Formats: sequence, structure tokens, C-alpha cells
Amino acid sequence: MTKKQSKSVWPEPAPLILRRKQVLATVGLSASTVYQMQKAGKFPLPLKLSARATGWLSSDIAQWLTNKAGERVA
Repeated sequence: MTKKQSKSVWPEPAPLILRRKQVLATVGLSASTVYQMQKAGKFPLPLKLSARATGWLSSDIAQWLTNKAGERVA
């Protein structure tokens, strides 16, 4: 590795940050349902991005959706 190259702390590609509207549209749930599920430990918690902003890692939401799809009854 040369001096100009830096090693990324994230595996490629880096996960995206999804804001609340994006998460709600992706999972098809209301905000109140998501908050209730978070409280019960059944939905990923958001990251605190700043004093007034939070967001979810896209990889956490993708994993949650994958897990939910695995719960389907045939």
C-alpha cells in the first residue's frame, strides 16, 4: 500500500445510511409500528448521526428483511 492509499474500515461497498422515510417505504410499516418493534427488540435501532438526525444502516434493514422472509410459512 502506498502513502496515498488508505485502508477502509468498511468492507466494499460501504453501507448506506437510510433516513426514516426511506426505511418506512422499504419495510412497508408505519413509524409507530417501527418504534414499537424497536422497543421490543424486534427491529434494528438507528444510529445517532447528529443532535437532530438519525438513520439506519442499509445492511441492518436488508438483514431484517431477509430474516422476515425466512419466517414465511409455506
